[in-house]
Amino acid sequence: MKLLIVEDDKNLSDTIKQCLEKDYSIEQAYDGYEGYTLASSGIYDAILLDIMMPEMNGYEVLTKLRNENDFTPVLMLTAKDGIESKLKGFSCGADDYLTKPFERAELIARVSALIRRNNKSYKENEISFLDLKLNLNNRQVSINGKILNVQGKQFDVLEYLINSKDTIVTKEQIFDKIWGFDSDTITNVVEVYTSALRKELKKYGYDKYIKTIRGVGYIMSIK
Repeated sequence: MKLLIVEDDKNLSDTIKQCLEKDYSIEQAYDGYEGYTLASSGIYDAILLDIMMPEMNGYEVLTKLRNENDFTPVLMLTAKDGIESKLKGFSCGADDYLTKPFERAELIARVSALIRRNNKSYKENEISFLDLKLNLNNRQVSINGKILNVQGKQFDVLEYLINSKDTIVTKEQIFDKIWGFDSDTITNVVEVYTSALRKELKKYGYDKYIKTIRGVGYIMSIK
């Protein structure tokens, strides 16, 4: 799962990254504008957002995202502990609030709870689409109990499509989510992996649910 840390204090940002990188893929932004630009790609499972930052403050970033119907879970980080700043954060659309300084264990627990609340299926470590099931623990894919040969990045692509079902996702979003902004690979790799995934799903008639939106990307839908 992918997290974005938007924090202008690079030392603190790196400390937060060290706390979380064992369980999550982490990307960092060091000012509000950079944070907004990355966050608006829609590829993150949660965002850790500082309030006091250059370019755009955390309230502005969050308000802009919510106005654009981006409801990625956001944990606000701030040195302010007054009730007014917390209320303002929640009114802008924050999902949770953590005051600096904070304990490592609390940070990990709050991020975990935030993601769990946003996607309740992760409690069972399984997501599904009709009879297609993905076990997130052993990364195994099955249809009606029959195991499919879907591994590595193919599994990641399928997981992303299922979590985004009935929503168009661009090839760029898939690429950034799975390969990362800094990857040396090119976006055409998304077509290669999606094609291989469809070939495996075709054995069970499920390839038809991954629809190509020409010139844009893909959508997984029964419609």
